[in-house]
Amino acid sequence: MLLNISSSPISHRNPHFLSNFNNPISYFPRRSHLSKSHLFPNLSALPNQSLKNRVLFGNKRYPDGGERNDFRTRAISGIDLGSFESVLEAIAVLTTIIVVHESGHFLAASLQGIHVSKFAIGFGPILAKFDYNNVEYSLRAFPLGGFVGFPDNDPDSEIPIDDENLLKNRPTLDRSIVVSAGIIANVIFAYAIIFVQVLSVGLPVQEAFPGVLVPEVKTFSAASRDGLLSGDVILAVDGTELSRTGPDAVSKIVDIVKRNPKSDVVFRIERGNQDFDIRVTPDKNFDGTGKIGVQLSPNVRITKVRPRNVPETFRFVGKEFMGLSSNVLDGLKQTFFNFSQTASKVAGPVAIIAVGAEVARSNIDGLYQFAALLNINLAVINLLPLPALDGGTLALILLEAVRGGRKLPVEVEQGIMSSGIMLVIFLGLFLIVKDTLSLDFIKEML
Repeated sequence: MLLNISSSPISHRNPHFLSNFNNPISYFPRRSHLSKSHLFPNLSALPNQSLKNRVLFGNKRYPDGGERNDFRTRAISGIDLGSFESVLEAIAVLTTIIVVHESGHFLAASLQGIHVSKFAIGFGPILAKFDYNNVEYSLRAFPLGGFVGFPDNDPDSEIPIDDENLLKNRPTLDRSIVVSAGIIANVIFAYAIIFVQVLSVGLPVQEAFPGVLVPEVKTFSAASRDGLLSGDVILAVDGTELSRTGPDAVSKIVDIVKRNPKSDVVFRIERGNQDFDIRVTPDKNFDGTGKIGVQLSPNVRITKVRPRNVPETFRFVGKEFMGLSSNVLDGLKQTFFNFSQTASKVAGPVAIIAVGAEVARSNIDGLYQFAALLNINLAVINLLPLPALDGGTLALILLEAVRGGRKLPVEVEQGIMSSGIMLVIFLGLFLIVKDTLSLDFIKEML
């Protein structure tokens, strides 16, 4: 999966972390149970860098007084969960987004007087629960999603099956509102997050310079052994000059290093007022690729811009929101029209938390955009008219309306949804195993 630094319409100055997380899947086992498994972001909108060579950024201050984005590429490395605190922050962000989504369904039903029986965060065994107003609220063992339950098909329910306030007995419009409310809640929440970011910390404005910055050199690495220092700027690699293209320049270095284990790679270095060449011999990684043990980032300097008045605030927020949404849609398009190359970029909850943890370690700006992008991804993906998604359920309701109010046979509808659920379960398990094996400390153990 890939992380992308791209610009939004607010300016070509403002980098975005996860230009797409083709996100969390949701599913409806039946119309009486709105269940979401928030699992599968696709980081394909983040071209040019994979999680294996991921690019994140934070602000670093340098002796010249400027600030540069720390687009951290853990060069030739696996997924790194980082500090426990940052992992908790990432989990908190993901859990909040799940709660917002499910709350959308819950409130849309409750405000219409529709009976609701359960509100759960997570799946599996119940860890804690309480009852309030005939609704069971629970926290479950596997925090990968959540669901809102309805008593429509509950054999233990004392509500008559012909009660007009059962979800299944409501008109198509009422049910459509309940189904789509989770999507709407995530869109509103994403906009609110960006609004708070604009008011509290502003938006980053970046100026690009030639070359690629080396923010950090690992001790005892090939780079350290052969003379690279933190703060160096790589102007060229093997005679190829590096432009101001950000992650593209970083990718070029990563690709050359990976292709040349145990072979000299010549870097043209800018250190202070001096330019000179350094030969670095990449060590051989366990998978046969080269590694030199550095972090790389586009050579940019950033400042923060804040709106000067209320109209400008809404203009900034609107353009930023549209920019992030465009990145999400671009990533989704890449997934469907270039699936052979983007399939490996679909990520499960382990990878989402790993990315979120690294963003949390970088700075508050990253956490804002990480949260906003997850919300937008969840909304966009759930709009797709596919089994196990909100959009799939909306499609069935639309089909019912076209058929003059005649519903599909229950066994047909449940068969469609069940097939989607089984796909989600198997894909989810596969991604959890794959992403776990990509964790740095797991790879070191192997």
